[in-house]
Amino acid sequence: MAGLKLENICKRYGAVQVIENLSLDVAPGEFVVFLGPSGCGKTSLLRMIAGLEEVTGGRILIGDRDVTVAPPGQRNLAMVFQHYALYPHMTVRDNLAFGLKNLGVPAGEIDKRIQESARMLELSALLDRKPGQLSGGQRQRVAIGRAVVKEPGIFLFDEPLSNLDAALRGRTRLELAQLHQRLGATMVFVTHDQIEAMTLATRIVVMKGGAIEQVATPAELYRRPATQFVASFIGTPGMGFVPVERGADVDGCAVVTVPGGLSITTRVPVAGLPAQGLVLGVRPENLKVAEAGPLRGRVELVEFLGERTLAHLKLEGDTPLIVTVPAGVSPRLGSHVAVSVDVAEAHLFDAEGRAHHAQEALS
Repeated sequence: MAGLKLENICKRYGAVQVIENLSLDVAPGEFVVFLGPSGCGKTSLLRMIAGLEEVTGGRILIGDRDVTVAPPGQRNLAMVFQHYALYPHMTVRDNLAFGLKNLGVPAGEIDKRIQESARMLELSALLDRKPGQLSGGQRQRVAIGRAVVKEPGIFLFDEPLSNLDAALRGRTRLELAQLHQRLGATMVFVTHDQIEAMTLATRIVVMKGGAIEQVATPAELYRRPATQFVASFIGTPGMGFVPVERGADVDGCAVVTVPGGLSITTRVPVAGLPAQGLVLGVRPENLKVAEAGPLRGRVELVEFLGERTLAHLKLEGDTPLIVTVPAGVSPRLGSHVAVSVDVAEAHLFDAEGRAHHAQEALS
């Protein structure tokens, strides 16, 4: 088990700057997830850690060792790719053993590691099968097992669940979480799926445009997003945003006027809060259909999701907003409703996208 340190990492492809001056510390035993939209640089960063891409600038340290220019085989890493990359003519046993044989590991030790990883990943009954005789989930477990038998200092995962169907993805996600608990190993995982990130990570690194937007635990990201981008990216659906005008302050907290002219007294301290360019941010579950609510909108769409229903509204000024309503309640399409705000969970974002949180969320 080893830690990972990235110091001022830069990556350019010709004149195109993909990553610039990115720094991050990953503690031994952490499960860190790089999360972001396509093109944000997360896969390039993982490949630089693995030694599959050259680093334009900066340093990569694994433990206390500088591996910036070290070849992949000398980094004490194991990588699981999006595609299984199994040898189709080899049995599961031989696929698991192949890399260890190339490293000169004794036969007895190879067999011991294979048996242990097969037991851990429920592959024991499949060891004599070939990849063509396995399901997609089984093949992915073999790919993970090939990494486990190497007993690396750090595991790297490049969107390993993206080729699985929804049910398999959920089961394999659980298996990965349990594997991390059993091994206590350092794991770095790349995904664009925020559900994978929220359920697997001890910390999430949210990336945008080759830079880190925020590094925090899943709970911190959800309740205290540092930027409007993070707030919109985390959550299903993401946070809703309403442009507001700042009014007079009450007890040191900002009062804002929403479309339609009604006011909300937030719990966001006025210290450091600009006078203009503000956006109110609230998650769907922190909004409630209520007769006296300050937000007024027309019901455009209703989504029934079993345990909850989502009402998609269009506020004055054509601002979209999603409200969670109790299961069994279905607002009529085209009707006009009023919505109240849980001000303890409401945020304000300035023109630069920086978040200003309610007092209860500070501490």
